[in-house]
Amino acid sequence: MRTLDLRRQRLGADDLRRVVPRAELDISAASTSAAALIADVRERGSRALLDQAERFDHVRPTSLRVPVRDIDAAVRALPPRVRTALEHAIARVREVSAAQVPPAASTTLGDGAVVQQRWQPVARAGLYVPGGKAVYPSSVVMNAVPAQVAGVDSVALASPAQREFGGSVHPLILGAAGLVGIDEVYTLGGAGAIGALAYGVPDIPLRAVDIVTGPGNIYVAAAKRLVRGVVGIDAEAGTTEILVVADASADPRLVAADLLSQAEHDEAAASLLVTDSEELAKAVQKELGELLAETPNRDRASVALEGQQSAIVLVDDELTAVRFSDAYAPEHLEVHTADPDATLRQLTHAGAIFLGSHSPVSLGDYLAGSNHVLPTGGSARYSSGLGAYTFLRPQQVIRYDETGLGAVAQDVIALAEAERLPAHGAAVAARQSTGTASAGTASAGSASTGTAH
Repeated sequence: MRTLDLRRQRLGADDLRRVVPRAELDISAASTSAAALIADVRERGSRALLDQAERFDHVRPTSLRVPVRDIDAAVRALPPRVRTALEHAIARVREVSAAQVPPAASTTLGDGAVVQQRWQPVARAGLYVPGGKAVYPSSVVMNAVPAQVAGVDSVALASPAQREFGGSVHPLILGAAGLVGIDEVYTLGGAGAIGALAYGVPDIPLRAVDIVTGPGNIYVAAAKRLVRGVVGIDAEAGTTEILVVADASADPRLVAADLLSQAEHDEAAASLLVTDSEELAKAVQKELGELLAETPNRDRASVALEGQQSAIVLVDDELTAVRFSDAYAPEHLEVHTADPDATLRQLTHAGAIFLGSHSPVSLGDYLAGSNHVLPTGGSARYSSGLGAYTFLRPQQVIRYDETGLGAVAQDVIALAEAERLPAHGAAVAARQSTGTASAGTASAGSASTGTAH
């Protein structure tokens, strides 16, 4: 990994954002391609999706909707250890997700004046589970369980066709879907899949969803950006990132192992260590070399670690390390310092934060109970990870009676006049007693006359 030495430099927040390592990803080029694929799906439906599977996944599915019998068979065929692990993951994510559902609340502002707050789930969700260089049954759990906890009635899952399995969805993904109770699964991948979920495909048939969630490559992220507004999305979750804030107390082999764990995902994965200890930096470099030689995915991990998006960053002190991390806003942030809780109190921006030497990102990927669908590319500054709240919409229910309305009627009329919207005031005045209504109507009328002049 390259070393970025920021010591003895006075860098502000904007300066830090300019120097943080990022992969060169041309989102505009990806958006152009994604838009063409989505438009093709909208125009030609299932024929476009089959052609895209043949083009990108090198296999033409016999059916775009996976038969329920295949899902049931995949559940039965799950290796016992994998099934047990998935069941444990489902239970833990379900418990953590349940804590994310806000309670209903009611605020009484006066006699007969009540505003209620309730949280309503979307009616239908589309979940995307990527294919590519690895298989992700864990992403089924991370997408589906929060939706179910939120109370979503209808869930559709899409995942790319696998040539190895005759053009169907990977059996581990099908097995995980069956375990969580999803029976609507489609063999769809990439930007076309996102378009199909957002707009629907009548000739499959696939009904449009209200929200699309799940991670994917740059084309999936671009497609989610394009359909936002037609449907809701969770975030533009792209290629994985890990940033480790560490001091001299950190174990260099554990830090190296965690950097490598994310680098094996993809050649564009980002692994960063930010430290004020030059000795730790050198030790981590040495450990990485040894671990890299032993890992089966060394080829793509090497490319990721040597890429411009990865680096060991030397800083003057822990405060600067924290400021660098906040400027980067990592998807996964690990804290390996002498006092992790004290460091945590200074940190602001991250998708998920892993404290101490026994909380590796790998734990969060599978069984921590937290969700591994997290914002990337700096979007953790304004986006959150996936949770039950992703599938919920807050709604305010206004419940006023005659007394409650009467207490604020003249204030409403005054503001309506000030904004030159007399009918607003008149709507309130019409509900008052005869004397109040006459005064309100006259007042509203004078506002109308003033507007005409």
